[in-house]
Amino acid sequence: MTIPEYIKRIDQRYKTGISREHSYRGDLQTLLESMLQNVLVTNEPARIDCGAPDFILTKKDIPVGYIEAKDIGEPLSGTRHKEQFTRYRESL
Repeated sequence: MTIPEYIKRIDQRYKTGISREHSYRGDLQTLLESMLQNVLVTNEPARIDCGAPDFILTKKDIPVGYIEAKDIGEPLSGTRHKEQFTRYRESL
């Protein structure tokens, strides 16, 4: 999948008015897997000590990245997600 294809799919889902954060995750997983050779992208992996990131990226069973997804329009700054982001940043 290309980035323009990804944006088109997200836009289509968004315009329905019924999509939420989880609705977009399959497209993000497809985009990442097409861009990251030899990296396994797992959506909703098992909980770990610091919480439950939405995605874990692994290469040869070694975690190489974590992704926390939020819904479109969800502000990432401010205090709403601060505790969660701080916990992940300090633990991962």
